[in-house]
Amino acid sequence: MKEIKQNKKEVIECSHAIAEAARLCKPSVIAAYPITPQTHIVEKLAEFVNNGILNAEYINVESEHSAMSACVGAQATGVRTFTATNSQGMALMSEIMFVASGMRLPIVMAVANRALSSPINIWNDQSDTIAQRDSGWVQLYCESSQEAFDTTIQAYKIAEKVLLPVMVCVDGFTLSHVWENVELLEQIDIDGFLPKYNPKNKLDVEKPLTMGPIGMPNSYMYFKKQQHEAMIKSIDVIKETNSLFSKKFKRKYGNGLVETYRMDDADYALACMGSICGTARVVVDDMRKKGKKVGLIKIKCFRPFPSQEIINSCKKLKGLAVVDRDISFGNSGAVFTEVKASLNNKDIKINNFIAGLGGRDVTKEILTQAVNRIGQDKEVDWLF
Repeated sequence: MKEIKQNKKEVIECSHAIAEAARLCKPSVIAAYPITPQTHIVEKLAEFVNNGILNAEYINVESEHSAMSACVGAQATGVRTFTATNSQGMALMSEIMFVASGMRLPIVMAVANRALSSPINIWNDQSDTIAQRDSGWVQLYCESSQEAFDTTIQAYKIAEKVLLPVMVCVDGFTLSHVWENVELLEQIDIDGFLPKYNPKNKLDVEKPLTMGPIGMPNSYMYFKKQQHEAMIKSIDVIKETNSLFSKKFKRKYGNGLVETYRMDDADYALACMGSICGTARVVVDDMRKKGKKVGLIKIKCFRPFPSQEIINSCKKLKGLAVVDRDISFGNSGAVFTEVKASLNNKDIKINNFIAGLGGRDVTKEILTQAVNRIGQDKEVDWLF
């Protein structure tokens, strides 16, 4: 195998940063099916395999359903896998996503979030991954290319510790195709952080076992309870992994679940996920200059949902604007639903704002409106 020498810092596309991180984690099987805007991730990995930089079996499959099926089969034999998808591809993949989680396979998948049809739309919102919130996958959302690179590496460590699959989500085009300065890492660094994959159970002709058999009514609930307990356990594992990564590489993202900005004395706050958190930081600074004590709650982990961290962050708040890039039709945004349930009618005004669907820009003006409209009678409102 050829060795690749990297500069410590490089201006790189976010999709390529994710591919670089995946390469460093040494997946043995990569299952690829192109769908905009995640295609650049698997294209870059194909380049690595073709050039001898990554020793992996690269499978060009016929659909996203097949991509996840290939990952399930390969992971079950005891090797690391990787794939990427979004939108309609994820919807097609959904059946096997539940299988992957139910079989407790630590698959890592990158998602370049994209709106779901119809009408056809190739631009960003988070409706695709939100629709999979009950599939048993850990969901981590990134604000920057650097965070996407770092989170992909952490995802393998988290997945293999709790035996659940993990998706790393970046906003399609808005982040996936953006070129930013990223501090890359050397293979020796990652080998010291992520140990060689050595699963306890795997398909082996010398030690036959059954994986994913039928679950009868007298046993099925026990399997689901174990999945749930693993997801709850992942809260501590995500925190621990973020802390270990910070100690080794000097970068951290809050506690791995939630990251706050200027919240110590805040009266009001924005709660967001993904790349709009960068814009939200600017809004917070602008409003602070005008004398309004505003902060930001960046939700990095949507599954498991960090309820206690939300409660802790909101203790001193008078009002909160939750900005969703998704909508649960007939109800509200999914993030708002979770935040409201976590706070459980505490003495705080909470309003939900639906914004940025189908790639519509979420500007400073829109987020400023959200803060200024906290406390209005309409609990769920739309920002255009």
